[in-house]
Amino acid sequence: TEEASVHDLIELVQQIVAFHMKHNAEPEAVDLLMEVEDLNILSKHVDKTNFKRTCLYLTSAAKYLPGPDDLAVLKIAYEIYLKFGEYASALQIALFLDNSQYIKQVYISCDDLLQKKQFSYILARHGTAFELDDDISADDVDREVLEEIINNTKLTEGYLTLARDIEVMEPKSPEDIYKAHLLDGRASAGASVDSARQNLAATFVNAFLNAGFGQDKLMTPPTDSSSGGSGNWLFKNKDHGKTSAAASLGMILMWDVDSGLAQLDKYFHSNDNHVIAGALLGVGIVNCGIRNDCDPVSSPNSCAREVRSIYPIGAIMGLGIAYAGTQNEQICSKLSGILSDAKAPLDVIAFSAISLGLVCVSSCNEEVAQAIILALMDRSESELQEPLIRFLPLGLGLLYLGKQERVDATAEVSKTFNEKIRKYCDMTLLSCAYAGTGNVLKVQNLLGHCAEHLEKSETHQGPAVLGIAMIAMAEELGLEMAIRSLEHLLQYGEQNISRAVPLALGLLCISNPKVNVMDTLSRLSHDTDSEVAMAAVFSLGLIGAGTNNARIAGMLRNLSSYYYKDATLLFCVRIAQGLVHLGKGLLTINPYHSDRFLLSPTALAGLITMLHACLDMKAIILGKYHYVLYFLVLAMQPRMLLTVDENLKPLSVPVRVGQAVDVVGQAGRPKTITGFQTHSTPVLLAAGDRAELATEKYIPLSPILEGFVILKDNPDYREDL
Repeated sequence: TEEASVHDLIELVQQIVAFHMKHNAEPEAVDLLMEVEDLNILSKHVDKTNFKRTCLYLTSAAKYLPGPDDLAVLKIAYEIYLKFGEYASALQIALFLDNSQYIKQVYISCDDLLQKKQFSYILARHGTAFELDDDISADDVDREVLEEIINNTKLTEGYLTLARDIEVMEPKSPEDIYKAHLLDGRASAGASVDSARQNLAATFVNAFLNAGFGQDKLMTPPTDSSSGGSGNWLFKNKDHGKTSAAASLGMILMWDVDSGLAQLDKYFHSNDNHVIAGALLGVGIVNCGIRNDCDPVSSPNSCAREVRSIYPIGAIMGLGIAYAGTQNEQICSKLSGILSDAKAPLDVIAFSAISLGLVCVSSCNEEVAQAIILALMDRSESELQEPLIRFLPLGLGLLYLGKQERVDATAEVSKTFNEKIRKYCDMTLLSCAYAGTGNVLKVQNLLGHCAEHLEKSETHQGPAVLGIAMIAMAEELGLEMAIRSLEHLLQYGEQNISRAVPLALGLLCISNPKVNVMDTLSRLSHDTDSEVAMAAVFSLGLIGAGTNNARIAGMLRNLSSYYYKDATLLFCVRIAQGLVHLGKGLLTINPYHSDRFLLSPTALAGLITMLHACLDMKAIILGKYHYVLYFLVLAMQPRMLLTVDENLKPLSVPVRVGQAVDVVGQAGRPKTITGFQTHSTPVLLAAGDRAELATEKYIPLSPILEGFVILKDNPDYREDL
């Protein structure tokens, strides 16, 4: 009979799996169980010799499985990791699934306080708001220590330790980057004029260059004289330029809350509204990713109330950046209040929508979604033509970032919008919801939209092109394929597509300058259509962000002499130069971390916002809203490995850093890195690098050496006599 034969087969499967698992053929066993759709048998056969290889195969295979299977596979890997006490790996899967119950379970299952501190470092790097309660640590002192780590208060200390070790503490000025003396005479001759736009560019370059170092040559007063250098530079900027200038001080003092608030305080007493707005934004930037006891933004809230009537965008953006990913209800209700205010101008509404999207990123918060939808429906015909209107659908999309089909209900509602914005909204929601999932069907869908040849007035193809990059950036194979598809779009697409392609390429290789992409962008940066050229120049900055890449720096220098008469393009070149030297080469803006396994939602949200603004460079970044560039702060992280001892003090140990090798399913104990060099920590990790300890004296508490890693003494270590 049928049933009997099925039963026999299942028994046979059991035997085959048992055999495979004993003989180092874990991938075959897993594949067989996936075929018969019974992975639950797996945990019986896993033991402590093969669980790591099994889980590695499970997590790698999950990227290529269609949904809901991928989540089921990851849950099984999570359970196996917990069973064998590999808690840090279990935590990473919990973060990938974005499941706070799982995160809590990891904390509760583990009783080693040091290990919990390491979890807290991982959570802080990922940027999740996670509340510790009594179940997790009953001891108040311990809980305070853990909270301090999760709130990222140690970040500035670690970053400056790295900077001192590499000896780059000395502040640099924008001129050190421009290197005008290397260019021909004609270009440097035109540059001596003190124009407002050049000063604005220098403001940004200076902020990107000295980000997080706490000192520079333009904004922070020099220590030796009391002549206050900052006052002068601030007033070399016009009107809204002062907003960016004041906020740039926030970026220089990034993550250092105490001295940041102290130094920004003087701007709050200014009688220029632009400066106050910039100071409010600066406060947000200082607190980016740091959650602090003396809640920073509740003090500026008092200012925000006074300024609200005059110049509120700084305050709104500051709140969005400081509270990104926290889902703070107070802030949500404040911002929703602005959205429903009938008298508020469009730019205020647009920035409120973005800030709401950032605060509640990936939360699928219904009330917030409702507020943004209503705000969209209330807009008049003429307002729907404005470039800034794109921030409303984007704020809506950020609520569903990476949440896949949970966007469907909202997507249905968006079909009722005015036809001017309807398609734009559709594309934005689709691309945000599937961002970082690598979903092939959705990429095909978006490519279909890009293939249409439309009249000039259609704007929805821009977000569709960006969407391809957002979805495909999940894994290497899809990424390579997307780069190829985008090159085809360049050849066949209409103008509005070729303007978005460079930005999409920039997102795919962010802080990871691949040579083929670099060449494409270099070609596009001399395009006859100035919008394409601007996007390409800007993307050169994105792919080189924080790498100090000499080849890109050279290209940009040549471009600066090529475009020396064109102020707008020169501005883009300068911004790109600032990005390449971001944090003097110590920072990255790649939203992926932990060996490209985890995607930080707040970081991706900041990047997407930036790129959507770049779809209309002339109106937004070259207009008076250049401070949207500060949304990049959300993605900035030190690209470092800093090892600390059990008291969380820096500890220098030798490590090998090399190109990461994919060893999934290989026999034996293959090397995980190739072409390594041995350094002593703290060290910088480039894109695609992996580190491993070169000594057996310590045991790292995290399986992936990135960011802060706690080392404990190896009890079995014997010094050779």
